[in-house]
Amino acid sequence: MNRKTNGFTLIELLIVIGILAVLATVTVLVLNPAQLFSQARDSQRITDLGSLKGAISLYLTSSNSPDLDGASETFTCGSLPASNFGASISSVTASPFSAGTLAHGKIFTVDGNGWVPVNFASSTGGSPLPTLNRDPINDTSNGLEYFYAYACNNTAKTFELVARMESERYKSGGDDNVVTTDGGNNADFYETGTEPGLDL
Repeated sequence: MNRKTNGFTLIELLIVIGILAVLATVTVLVLNPAQLFSQARDSQRITDLGSLKGAISLYLTSSNSPDLDGASETFTCGSLPASNFGASISSVTASPFSAGTLAHGKIFTVDGNGWVPVNFASSTGGSPLPTLNRDPINDTSNGLEYFYAYACNNTAKTFELVARMESERYKSGGDDNVVTTDGGNNADFYETGTEPGLDL
């Protein structure tokens, strides 16, 4: 009696494994997961700054005497991490921002003590944001410099929000370039707000 065995030979299995390895390599090279993650973080940055812009605009229209620079703050603020229990952007960028330091526990609050020194809680209906947004990376170590920043002209009641883009897609020359098409004066940052020329 002859028995016919069903199954794959070792050579057939090796060929299939080789084909799968080539397909996996090509997929990783074509899709470039690192760029996809960078694009997702950049999309989050654009959305976050849009939310903050909307919240500040709501505050300006619903407050009787809006204060964009806080009770005693006259500097620009940033969402930097608190490695020394504070946040400062002076060490990273002399331009377009000036220095400011905030207490670690207050940096993301919406009561006028956060990195955006606007008391959103005084808006009609309360604060539209539970906490202030922070950059998805929010780090300046190793030269990364990914953070959000805020500047305002309290007299003119104008403001500017700023973030650095990470992916090639949103940078200058990218398919969805936002850094040179945002109307701002700095081609290294995405700038949005109500300040004419976004030049704070």
